[in-house]
Amino acid sequence: MRLKLLFLVLISCNLKIGIAQSTSTLMGARAMGMGFTSSAIADEWSLFNNVGGLGKINQASANFAYEIRPALTGANRMAASILTPIKIGTLGLGVFRFGDDVYSEQLVSAGFGSSIGNTSLGAKVNYIQYRAESFGTNTATSFDFGGITQITTQIAVGAYIANLTQSKLIGTDGERLPTKLVAGLGFRPSEKILIATEIEKDLDYQTTWRSGLEYAIYKKVFFRTGFNMNPNAAYFGLGAQKRNLKIDYALKFNQLTGTAHQASAIYLFSSKQKK
Repeated sequence: MRLKLLFLVLISCNLKIGIAQSTSTLMGARAMGMGFTSSAIADEWSLFNNVGGLGKINQASANFAYEIRPALTGANRMAASILTPIKIGTLGLGVFRFGDDVYSEQLVSAGFGSSIGNTSLGAKVNYIQYRAESFGTNTATSFDFGGITQITTQIAVGAYIANLTQSKLIGTDGERLPTKLVAGLGFRPSEKILIATEIEKDLDYQTTWRSGLEYAIYKKVFFRTGFNMNPNAAYFGLGAQKRNLKIDYALKFNQLTGTAHQASAIYLFSSKQKK
């Protein structure tokens, strides 16, 4: 039964070969509530989404997220990061884990972002480890690059490339990590509403379309929803901020893997601000 569940996990993550491809490292319950439509959004989870958003972060933070899939034993994900603004930009350091003792993926990321005019650019390096029972451990290093431009007060565009160098797994016969290109648009028709949409193209798979909406119900209380096409999935989320603490929750549903729940917390350090 356990091996069957592992097989379903690999399929649900679009893995062509178990240790040649990666599960998604998009994280943060805010992003998940909007269908992971995050390429044009700069927030404390930019290190794991569009690293180009780091340059727009002006306050130090500690961030943690955990996701569970009740129908898939061993398919949980977690991530944690620390962001620190400095004079010339913002530094970020984060860790990510997926899986259990049968199959797991670990990732350590270090990123930097800086703003130039109305554009924020960022880059990060990832050290990735894949472990599968009876297959051993393989590692790789990859690089990501992205940017977000605020065209007007209402419209922002963002884009990023994951695995820019098309890195290969060490110890394999030239198997490459997935390379993804993502581009999106964010639109604020009012202070209370944010609408986002984007497309993602994995070089080995068909194009994915994501869209999401965030609505401020009351001051710093938010409702979110979104959808993905190919693979199809629906998303819902809630969020709130109280002083220096942000708490978010999101729910994902698709027919293959059932529901997934993610909760995330962000603590803002008021004494560390970029000038």
